[in-house]
Amino acid sequence: KMDDDDDIPQLSSHTLAALQEFYLEQQQREGMKTSQGFNQYSIGSIEEDWQLSQFWYSDETASCLAKEVVLAAGKGGRIACVSAPSVYQKLKEQDGEDFSVCILEYDRRFSVYGEEFIFYDYNHPLDLPENLLPHSFDIVIADPPYLSEECLEKTAETIKYLTKGKILLCTGAVMEEQAAKLLGVKVCKFIPKHSRNLANEFRCYVNYGSGLD
Repeated sequence: KMDDDDDIPQLSSHTLAALQEFYLEQQQREGMKTSQGFNQYSIGSIEEDWQLSQFWYSDETASCLAKEVVLAAGKGGRIACVSAPSVYQKLKEQDGEDFSVCILEYDRRFSVYGEEFIFYDYNHPLDLPENLLPHSFDIVIADPPYLSEECLEKTAETIKYLTKGKILLCTGAVMEEQAAKLLGVKVCKFIPKHSRNLANEFRCYVNYGSGLD
């Protein structure tokens, strides 16, 4: 009798091993999520998309920046995270704290966060929902997606529109002069780190007395 298996295409052992490895990784990742009481807000719950020029901060940096903006916003303060999703996720982990936060982000995967998500394209800096009133945020933390003058200029328009005054900007060290010119911000001693090392030196800039020095 014919061997039943004959017409079933066989995967090479190499492909099979690679596939098994892939599934194993997936399972481990899922397993980790459940065992840690997976939090949809934790950094890495949405993976970096380098094509969108996304680089998440290290956990330590995100925590430090989140603490800083909460302090700067004050009790019942409103915080806007512009292209800084890992800080947003850190802020959301602090449930029950007395502040509110919005995330302005180009990556629509963040729409899982519901009404706090505002689609944002820096090419149209003031194309914002009507209910986002001018100067309605106690602090704006922004991390422009690209290290270019044009990107910083446009993001700066958004920042100035949103903030009541306080600004925390994270961008490359090469932008120092331009950041000062556009937003009146000065470099802090605190050096932000990313979960993967970036080639460019990164810095934080503020225009108020912050705890980052």
